Amino acid sequence: MPYEPIIGMEVHVELDTASKMFCGCSAQAFGTPPNTHVCPICLAMPGTLPVINEQAVRCTVMTGLALNCTIQEHNVFARKNYFYPDLPKGYQISQYELPLCRDGFLTVDVGEATRTICIRRVHLEEDTGKLMHVDGHSLVDFNRAGVPLMEIVSEADIQSAEEAYAYVTRLRQIVRYLGVSSGDMEKGAMRCEVNLSLRPTGSDEFGTKVEVKNLNSFRSVRNAIAYEIERQTRLLEAGEPVFQVTMGWDEVAGVTREQRSKEEAHDYRYFPEPDLPPLDLEPAGIEEVKASLPELPDVKRDRFMADYGLGRYDASVLVEDRAVADYYERAVTAAGDTLSLKLVANWVTGEFFRLMNEADMAITDVKVNPEDLVALIGMVNSGVINQTAAKKTFGVMWETGRSPQEIVEEMGLKQVSDASELTAVVHRVLANNPDAVVSFRAGKETTIRFLIGQVMKATRGKANPQLAEQLLRDQMQAGD
Repeated sequence: MPYEPIIGMEVHVELDTASKMFCGCSAQAFGTPPNTHVCPICLAMPGTLPVINEQAVRCTVMTGLALNCTIQEHNVFARKNYFYPDLPKGYQISQYELPLCRDGFLTVDVGEATRTICIRRVHLEEDTGKLMHVDGHSLVDFNRAGVPLMEIVSEADIQSAEEAYAYVTRLRQIVRYLGVSSGDMEKGAMRCEVNLSLRPTGSDEFGTKVEVKNLNSFRSVRNAIAYEIERQTRLLEAGEPVFQVTMGWDEVAGVTREQRSKEEAHDYRYFPEPDLPPLDLEPAGIEEVKASLPELPDVKRDRFMADYGLGRYDASVLVEDRAVADYYERAVTAAGDTLSLKLVANWVTGEFFRLMNEADMAITDVKVNPEDLVALIGMVNSGVINQTAAKKTFGVMWETGRSPQEIVEEMGLKQVSDASELTAVVHRVLANNPDAVVSFRAGKETTIRFLIGQVMKATRGKANPQLAEQLLRDQMQAGD
């Protein structure tokens, strides 16, 4: 019997605020010595009271608006009670019944198809500390405890591992565009949990839900879902039950492993947080946040296609990262009407991306400014240098940040486009390669590529290849 997966996701996003969710401690604690970013409030000392972080609320509202959510004006924080060894007060302050954002959606591209994933809610809570198990002892670092954490909960609309991968990568793109989080999974700024069940294809009944945790990369999300679908399918086909449990993903072994039986929502025993008043948002404030939203990736992609004549693929690649899109737009401004904007895009997504990926470098750290990149492309386009010289020049620009004009002049890379100068070189090349001349005249057209290569070699790569080819053809066809 064929089965279909029903998948929902919970994505936790650490917000990039200066202070923690309910106190003034620094929230920028990654990589710092343990327990150095703590205070009586986040350590839950008697008599201390939490205060809501206004910037965290704003970041969550921004995210909700970007995800097409309804922003609720009346919100309540609750205590989520079950054993929390990594929170000093033993419970987590979170939102449940009245979250900041609800009923949104996100569209994702999966292959040639576009899918809509509904968002149930986006709510605010505090992060937990970090447990470390050493030599039979458990140690706790509370630096992360209390950092603002946004939880984005989807409906069970995801139908495959590839859709889940597209969904989480798109979420990260959006929070980075908004500037509310780095989304760095390797630093714990974004963590994913999957709820997955199988049911007979075409059935309306849900199967038994299994939660998968410890997904610390997008690759893990995709692989864990693929494995869990396979595992549950094997059980069902063997007539065995699937139990509602929490599974952990073992990245090394490539399997899920049972951790504990799954709690239901009522097991968390939510009740309104008595130390925090209800959070009421003014409609004017919500509108102000909405007006401040940056241009989002889909809108930017469509504008790049319409205004710059780019195809969907090129536009999508360029808007994947907001800083890359901004770089390209500066290059567009520098190019004006002098260059094809598709040509500029080709350079950015080609040689530029190649070197950036090799160096594992962010575009903000690149030394080549957009104006110099456009100048280099213009030198190729006008015949001042050829492609070979352009790549050599670009390599020096990448290392030094110097202008292309200065490098070309210094290294003597200007293209030889003088017909009389090249004619002498062509004569020598033909005289030194009589067999190739005979082969060409006998109809072997590919021989011309070899002869062009010899001209390029003789001029140390500076010959205009189009002019060299024309001169070669003219002399050989003339019987010279």
